[in-house]
Amino acid sequence: MQPILFDIENLTHCYADGTIALRNLSLTVKQGKKIAILGNNGAGKSTLLLHLNGILQPTNGTIRFKGREVKYDRKSLLSLRKHVGIVFQDPDSQLFSANVIQDIAFGPQNLGLPKEEVLRKVEWAMEQTETTEFSDKPTHFLSLGQKKRVAIAGVLAMDPEIIILDEPTAGLDSYFSKQIMNVLDHIQKQGKTIILSTHDVNLAYQWADEIIIMHDGEILCYGDPVTVFKQAHLIRKAHLDAPWVMETFQFLVQEKFFSSNEAIPQNKEELFQKISSIKSWNLGKISG
Repeated sequence: MQPILFDIENLTHCYADGTIALRNLSLTVKQGKKIAILGNNGAGKSTLLLHLNGILQPTNGTIRFKGREVKYDRKSLLSLRKHVGIVFQDPDSQLFSANVIQDIAFGPQNLGLPKEEVLRKVEWAMEQTETTEFSDKPTHFLSLGQKKRVAIAGVLAMDPEIIILDEPTAGLDSYFSKQIMNVLDHIQKQGKTIILSTHDVNLAYQWADEIIIMHDGEILCYGDPVTVFKQAHLIRKAHLDAPWVMETFQFLVQEKFFSSNEAIPQNKEELFQKISSIKSWNLGKISG
């Protein structure tokens, strides 16, 4: 059984202007998962992520990390942030050094690591994010996609167990979105836990092990992608659409191309494979 990293109970957050962003939210996060948080603007996604890194403090409720309640003194927060790294939606709010390699090195240097270890971690992080080729380039000359990869590398260089990303593909075209998601896949396969927020239901459905649907500061549903998106009434309540792969498959079921008992594909490759199997079956039937 996978260890529980975060155990959140009745988390409520009220901002200074009176806005209630989270309402009695409870959640557990297990090690090694790829988790996507979906919801419309104002659902509470970013607020939840900021709590996981200790940037925000709950109005009510508790957050436990590895069984211990999170404290908000300086020493406790530094300890938490060694384990939990966060990448903000706007990379310009995270990049401030003269060039790429200096920016990526900033985090591990501030952990007080020896120079040789800092260099090793920086080189490894650049390899994982494919940023080595522009390591000496000023950060303000980078494209948005490059900046996002550098921001991820800067967090990765500190070697946290959990990496949190707020809208990592926002503002990127399809090519650079795929690049970012490939980086995250590669990182997760090395034992990291990845939690991200997104508006892209198709990306979440195809990528995540688990999906959290949020609406008005609450969790409407939480589970594997197929189970979550089968709950059409909750998806509508959250003002989301079903993923196109699932919609296409459900249409083919209605048209009797597939049995309703068949496993629902989670990506286009699985869907196309099922469609190809129909063609092969029909050709075999004709030739027979």
